[in-house]
Amino acid sequence: MIKFVESAPFVPVECGYEVEKILYKGRSRFQEIAVIENPDFGRMLLLDGIVQITEADEFFYHEMLTHPVMHAHPDPKNVIVIGGGDGGVVREVLKHRSVQKVYFIEIDEKVIDVSRKFFPSVACGIDDPRVEVRAMDGAEFVKKAPRGEIDVIIVDSTDIIGFARSLYTKDFFLSVKNCLRENGFFVSHSESLIYHRDTVRKVQEILKNSFPVVDLYTATIATYPGNWWAFAVGSPSLDPRQVRSKFEIETKYYDDEIHAQSFITPKFYRKLMEDKLDWGLRVKVEGE
Repeated sequence: MIKFVESAPFVPVECGYEVEKILYKGRSRFQEIAVIENPDFGRMLLLDGIVQITEADEFFYHEMLTHPVMHAHPDPKNVIVIGGGDGGVVREVLKHRSVQKVYFIEIDEKVIDVSRKFFPSVACGIDDPRVEVRAMDGAEFVKKAPRGEIDVIIVDSTDIIGFARSLYTKDFFLSVKNCLRENGFFVSHSESLIYHRDTVRKVQEILKNSFPVVDLYTATIATYPGNWWAFAVGSPSLDPRQVRSKFEIETKYYDDEIHAQSFITPKFYRKLMEDKLDWGLRVKVEGE
């Protein structure tokens, strides 16, 4: 049996996965796309040789990226999902009965096509009539979006390098703030707390330039580098730690108790922001 070895950018370890079968391999205008079959994780989606999702554990990431802000909002109706061509975040957003419109913005249409074919249980919400798919840069879409009409913006990007960089700038977050309602929320992953603490902190700092309320929660993702993954939240007015809508959806991991426990403590947050988390490991990311 052959083995796929993942060498993620700015990560000091490699992860190896047995490959039972290569189901797809091709290139889009933006990246190499592959789908492999692994005996433990099932089908795995790889972009430029980096694991994006697996059948076995995708729900941890998709639920935790989506539901904390959807439940912190009192009544989310209009949602923008940027990236996440596999459709997992769209699937989770549509579990909320209040949702009327989802703008699904994915720059690489090929990822959507591959996911529809090989990950139907993940991509199952893409063709819902409430979903409008746009193949374009998410930063450009948000810049032109109607002001003050969006309840939640969720960014499910690749790593904060390459063509995803346009989603992590001061100009982008200003556009986000402009199109959100006063009680709206923005959320994005911000890399690994183990390997990329500087990146986690810098995303928090950038968010604070645009939002009065900024916070950080975490989740454990087995197939992401460092395993301990950070999620950055911003809001014009509301505390994301408070659950405002009743927990009525079906999930495998997230619930209202997980919501409360996932946010880092105030003392830990201060140490992070003051760069006092001295763990003896500092992996420098490009541009830092």
